[in-house]
Amino acid sequence: MAKLEGLTAGTWNIDASHTNVEFVVRHLMVSKVRGRFTDVSGTITVADDPLQSSVNATIQVLSVNTGDDNRDNHLRTNDFFAAEQFPTITFASGVIKQDGDDYVLAGDLTIRGVTRQVELELEFNGVAKDPWGGTRAGFSAEGEVSRKDFGVEWNAPLEAGGVVIGDKVKLQLEIEAVKA
Repeated sequence: MAKLEGLTAGTWNIDASHTNVEFVVRHLMVSKVRGRFTDVSGTITVADDPLQSSVNATIQVLSVNTGDDNRDNHLRTNDFFAAEQFPTITFASGVIKQDGDDYVLAGDLTIRGVTRQVELELEFNGVAKDPWGGTRAGFSAEGEVSRKDFGVEWNAPLEAGGVVIGDKVKLQLEIEAVKA
């Protein structure tokens, strides 16, 4: 097993101000649009055997930010996230498997009330003491989901062929957690 030096058993709280939950989706078949959620909370419960650890996270849909207010407001509507009816996106981990020096984190992702199992490639970035006496751990994770699997199906055809928005959404996470 890869060294998880400094990652001790217990509860680690996700530090929202030092965490990025981002997504990338193809737009007009020629470019990619990036966005992020700025209101993220959750815990990482590290077990004595790190492969038995768990992650629970909640994302507030209203915090979506793509850098364009009109697009963000559209994403909050029933065409996409239906924020009024489904104000949160949640993730609850199931299995962690070792993959060389990194890991695969499988879990249940719920968007718009639809739950699907997803796998995230997980990298442990280390542990450090902060200047305020706390202990912090860092993780990077990536994965890909089909937005249609979660009932996010709005689209429009393009005159030259193709569609306005791609189905595949890349997830990119940089997580910093503080030992409770």
